Amino acid sequence: METVNNTTELTTTEPVNNGPIFAPAQFEHAQRIAKVLSSSDLVPTQYKNNVANTLVALEMANRMGASPLMVMQNLHIIHGRPSWGSSFIIASLNSCGRFTTLRFVGDASKCKAVATDKATGEVLEGPTVSLEMAKAEGWLTKTGSKWITMPELMLKYRAAAFFGRLYAPEVLMGMQTSEEVIDITPIQPASVDAINEKIKAK
Repeated sequence: METVNNTTELTTTEPVNNGPIFAPAQFEHAQRIAKVLSSSDLVPTQYKNNVANTLVALEMANRMGASPLMVMQNLHIIHGRPSWGSSFIIASLNSCGRFTTLRFVGDASKCKAVATDKATGEVLEGPTVSLEMAKAEGWLTKTGSKWITMPELMLKYRAAAFFGRLYAPEVLMGMQTSEEVIDITPIQPASVDAINEKIKAK
């Protein structure tokens, strides 16, 4: 088994406000900040001249105690859904203070993320991710997926996401990684009208 250390860490900051930015006392101030940030050429396209999207990023940065610009650079909107970059998830887990630096144990066909709980000394192992799993789940055939060209990197990214979802869901804040959003297409339930049309056609 190959063991890989990942030393990427995220530097956090104090919350930009003393409370939720959507509270009346904070909202006007947050709007002014969002307007300035959204006018910058350094922000990603989804925030450029978009005060509403920038406010959402500010709220998340405030809850995390992180830099708003850093959150904006790592919060991706894919198919209308917000998601984190996998490298940001790894950095967040490494810097949250609860675990030792994530290590990735495995080989070219499978991988799991491993870290030690600093409070208890317990070694925590995330679920194993394998190329066999990727094939069975259909991730290999998704448009835009990197499983074909960068399988070892994708194994580590998915292993980190699984570890975070299992042991530190508050770090992911209930969101998937951008790679997961690309790979996992939600099944949309058929509408009542569509079902009725099928019944009539029989």
